[in-house]
Amino acid sequence: MYRVINKQALTKRLFVYFIPLLLIGVLIGAPFLMLFLGAFSLLMWHYHQLYRLSDWLHNQRSFNPPEGEGSWEQVFEGIYQLQHRNRKKRNELAELIRRFRDGAEAVPDAVVVLQNDLSIVWCNQLALKVLGLQWPIDHGQRLDNLIRDPKFAKYMRRKEFSDALELESGHSVEQVLEFRVMPYANTQLLVVVRDVTRLKQLEQMRKDFVANVSHELRTPLTVVTGYLEMLDSDSLPPPAMWNKAQTTMLEQCKRMDSLVNQLLSLSRIEGGKQHSNDKAVNVPRLLNLIETEAKSINQDKSHQLIFKIDASLDITGAEDELRSAFSNLVFNAIHYTKPGGKIEVLWQRNNEQACFSVTDNGDGIAPEHINRLTERFYRVDKARSRTTGGSGLGLAITKHVLTRHGSQLKIHSELGKGSCFSFAFSSDRLIVISPLVASNTGSHKSVI
Repeated sequence: MYRVINKQALTKRLFVYFIPLLLIGVLIGAPFLMLFLGAFSLLMWHYHQLYRLSDWLHNQRSFNPPEGEGSWEQVFEGIYQLQHRNRKKRNELAELIRRFRDGAEAVPDAVVVLQNDLSIVWCNQLALKVLGLQWPIDHGQRLDNLIRDPKFAKYMRRKEFSDALELESGHSVEQVLEFRVMPYANTQLLVVVRDVTRLKQLEQMRKDFVANVSHELRTPLTVVTGYLEMLDSDSLPPPAMWNKAQTTMLEQCKRMDSLVNQLLSLSRIEGGKQHSNDKAVNVPRLLNLIETEAKSINQDKSHQLIFKIDASLDITGAEDELRSAFSNLVFNAIHYTKPGGKIEVLWQRNNEQACFSVTDNGDGIAPEHINRLTERFYRVDKARSRTTGGSGLGLAITKHVLTRHGSQLKIHSELGKGSCFSFAFSSDRLIVISPLVASNTGSHKSVI
């Protein structure tokens, strides 16, 4: 650490410099001339040091100042220490800014920093994707010039940011963005943009669910109530009318009971904890039972039912849930395939996977409906579904069952040619039974 030279030290240095000159001047008989020459030399030396300092300050070919001499050494050293402190502060500030930006990049929302005039100061990478910004091209641009939506412009001009603004994005189809603006530092605005598309979809699904449940329960209740009001009289209706009313009320009550049971089943599957699914399930026996039920349902349809079952192929899982998934696909094919059609059910091993598929030659499904088939209460033909007794929950239940078992429902359909519903279980769930044991369990290939 350098020492600061005080006035006493400077006076001592001047005295030590001029006294020898004065003595030499007395000896040669020219003291004033020697003092003048000494002062002039000292002045030139100081001007030289000042020039070196000025040249370094303006050109700065190196970060460190030049080495000084005498009293100027303290000046150069002081400048160096000042630079060192400033550089340390700049590094600390740069590190603070870097941490802020890293934190903003880690936020799962788009973040944009604006001046009060809405010019862009900085934005994170997610903002480039969500808002379609370009960095650093858009630096200094007004955000309301880049987001050309009248509602956004009005929202920013109003400067009342207590409520969030929701906009449909023009950069992505059916995307809804939520804008929240927070003023800070008196001169800047922090804009946080969140993608709320999924939340809006869930909210719409909830509304649709409530509406559909209400509608599905209201219809049977209206029928039952109507017949009960008809019976609320002094005279009972004729036996034929009473028998018809009784039959209709029983059917509607069974429909409501089935709907409630399916809702409870779906709720149990969705809300239940993930279980180990490590119990062995005899799938061939399970499919044999489903085949028997399919025959009974198929009596009025006269479909050609083909079951091809690998009797040596079992899996691990929850038997009740798997039965629901298998039967929903088989019974749906029977209900929605035109009379006299062909339905093929396969349970086979393929590429170390256990594969199940139901293929029919029905009317097929339009492409715009396929992605929505697993939604609750969604129907391609609502009138036809009610005629066949469908609730619109079967495929939703199947989807959740397969998800819990590490599988996924695949749907392939072509209008006028038919549909194929399939899924597969991974090799870690396979249980392969020896052929001898399989033959004792009743392996079969049946055509009805």
